[in-house]
Formats: sequence, C-alpha cells, structure tokens
Amino acid sequence: MSAIPPAASALLDDWLANKRALQAVADNTITAYQTDLLAFLSFMSTRFDGSLGTSALKRLTLQDMRAWLAHERSRGISPRSLARELSAVKSFYNWFSEREGFDATPVLSTRAPKFHKKLPRPVDIPAARAIIECVELQSTKQWVGLRDVALVTLLYGCGLRISEALALTGDMADMPATLRIIGKGNKERIVPVLPTTQHAIANYAKACPYELSAKTPLFYAVRGGPLKARTVQDTMAKTRMQLGLPSSVTPHALRHSFATHLLSAGGDLRSIQELLGHASLSTTQNYTAVDTARLMQVYEKTHPRA
Repeated sequence: MSAIPPAASALLDDWLANKRALQAVADNTITAYQTDLLAFLSFMSTRFDGSLGTSALKRLTLQDMRAWLAHERSRGISPRSLARELSAVKSFYNWFSEREGFDATPVLSTRAPKFHKKLPRPVDIPAARAIIECVELQSTKQWVGLRDVALVTLLYGCGLRISEALALTGDMADMPATLRIIGKGNKERIVPVLPTTQHAIANYAKACPYELSAKTPLFYAVRGGPLKARTVQDTMAKTRMQLGLPSSVTPHALRHSFATHLLSAGGDLRSIQELLGHASLSTTQNYTAVDTARLMQVYEKTHPRA
C-alpha cells in the first residue's frame, strides 16, 4: 500500500470525524471505513503517480473506479467484501461532493458486484432450550454457570447483540419489565423482558461475588472486571460441541433465533424490526426467507407427494 498524500489523508480524517460526531457511528464501523478508504486512496494515489490532491479526487472517472474494482478482485477480495468497500467509498463521496459542490456521478453510479446474501442461521426452539440448560455446565464455579445462563437467556429472550448485553450495568440486576437499549448508530429501542429472563438474572445476581451497581458491569469476568465477548463465544463453542450443534451456533445466532421464532409465531415484520433495532426493514425481511426455507424443509419431509 502506497503512502496517502497529505491532502487526501486530511480529507479522510475530516469525513471520519463527521461520521463520529454527527452520525454517532460505532468505533468498529469507523475502523472498517478507515481501512476501506485507505486502500482505495492508496490505489488512486498510485494511479495518479502520487499526486492525489483534492482536485484529482474530484476528477475520478468510471474507468478509474473499474480499475480499482479490478485491482481489488486481483487481490482475492470477495464480491461481498468488495461491495462493502464500494459502499464506504460512495458514502465518502456523498459527503465530499456535498461539501465541495462537484458532480460525483462517476463514483456514485459505479455498480457493486453481485453476491448471494447470507441468510441468518438461527437454532430451532428445542436447541435454544438445550443451550440454556447446558451452558451452566461449562464452569465449575456456580456463580459463573448462573451468569452464563442469565446471559444466554437474555440474548435469546430479548434479541440483544452480545455487545448490548455486555454493556448493561449492575443496577439492571433487578431487571425491569422493559429494557432501554442503545444499539448501533446510537439508535434507541425498548425491549420487553420475559419473567424467565428476569428470574435468570436475579439468580445470577444473588450468587455474584462482586458489587452490582450503576457504576459496575452487570456481567463480570471470573477475576472481576467486565465480561468479554470472546469469553462468551468460547463458552458457546463448548456448549455446541457438547450438544453436537453446528459451528453456526454462536451468541449472535440466539438473536437470529429470537427474530425467527417470533416470526414463526405470527409476529409482524415492523414489530420485529423495532425489537431488533434494525435501521432498515429490508434487513429484517431476511428472516422471512429463513422462515420460508424452514417451511419448505418441513413440507419436503412430511408431504406424501413431495
């Protein structure tokens, strides 16, 4: 990767600062944007013999964009990842063209490569119950087992992302009937909490050897301090091996299961979108494809003419 000229680098910094300040974009997303744009600007800098200033960025043509796409494919970048990179570049150019007042059509009209969207991979209801029952057995410490049961029950019962669950503070030990969650993009949503989930959290709170307050995490690591997502993923890996479940059974699969089981029970897409905190209904609509695929499997197994 060649060095980025100062003008292009400063422009990138300004765009990322704008994303942080005005759009409340998550840190992980900012890092991904930065990585994608650095690769793009590095290629364009080489293409323009190192003289990639603001004026050169305004003059990019469709041929320049196609050359970049071809370069990324030659590096083995998958169509899905390349589509994500192009989305970041277009977002940058939307902001850049509005700020500088130029026509960015060559960049914004560049077509993304086609790829098959991966469908969510939920677990079925019996498997979800088995996970909740089995996860407690992965630790010899009683309070840790109760912690893991409480966390898994929360993920499945409320459809939380693992980061959202681990961000809860200790004053949530007395779990209310509804949770106010701040999710991706600083988007707020209200999630109902089942009595089963409240009970699991209460059991963990009674056994937890550490202080639980508004200034502490709700879920502690064994030696104190906040529980890490990596630890939860490792516990889930042990659980799925013990139950003979596929590698797709991760903490995030419980969020998928929450949505799919709601849909199967007659939940409407708009309500499920709100519960999951999806910005776009099209993201939630992926679960209809999962549900349809499941129904077809049942049909093919059971219908005498299938």
